[in-house]
Amino acid sequence: MDGQPRTWHYGLIARWWAEFNTASPEELAFYRSAVETYGQPALDLSCGAGRLLIPLAAEGLDVDGVDLSPDMLAQAGALARARGLDPALHAAALHQMDLPRRYRTIYCCDSFGLGGNRAHDELALVRVYEHLEPGGTFVFNHYLPYDEVDKDRWADWLPEHRRRSASPWPESGDRRTFADGDEIELLGRYVDFDPLLQRYTREMRAMLRRGGEVIATEENVLQENLYFAQELQLMLRAAGFVDIRLEGLYNGRPVTADDSTVVFLARRPSA
Repeated sequence: MDGQPRTWHYGLIARWWAEFNTASPEELAFYRSAVETYGQPALDLSCGAGRLLIPLAAEGLDVDGVDLSPDMLAQAGALARARGLDPALHAAALHQMDLPRRYRTIYCCDSFGLGGNRAHDELALVRVYEHLEPGGTFVFNHYLPYDEVDKDRWADWLPEHRRRSASPWPESGDRRTFADGDEIELLGRYVDFDPLLQRYTREMRAMLRRGGEVIATEENVLQENLYFAQELQLMLRAAGFVDIRLEGLYNGRPVTADDSTVVFLARRPSA
């Protein structure tokens, strides 16, 4: 089995996530409703800088967080303390979770498939199952490989369109200004796509500017495993889950063939 998952959620990118990556009203409403419906305590998988965890905890919900990146958790802790909150935050890869608590609801937003390899993702589902109380529910959304947000990637499955080498770095990226006046720019590129492994490898470059001069540059790699809906259902069943439902993104309706982002709901048996 490969080593730890490779992600770019460290250093400058963790700082970016903490300041600029906030939850949408639809995301927040959906996961709030899930926790209220299926019960507390709840666990936020790959909680990052707390974009869902902190507002939910601020509303009085009992939510813990777990994330691979200590840098992201440090940002989450600082943001939580600034609001008078003290949620339990755990540093762990999902396939290695061994937390002291069990949960009625476990949720994961936009992050399943970043476990490094497929064996890690399969084991992560087992760990989720083990951390649920009997009768507890796992809720997560997942972008299918043909997601309309990035239609061009679908062509990469075909030999004539497959990436043979890393894409060039773009000339410019997403550039924003932190509250302290520093400027940060993120540039991303695809490095590799393996259709047999169903895995993309991407790089992110973060550049910090002060007074117009670049004072720091960081580069990190993220690997993303791609899953189709039927694969994920089989994986959930193999981990022991029952009563698996698929819904459209945050609309509560049964999924259709036109949905390229799916919400999965799966339950640990009561006995």
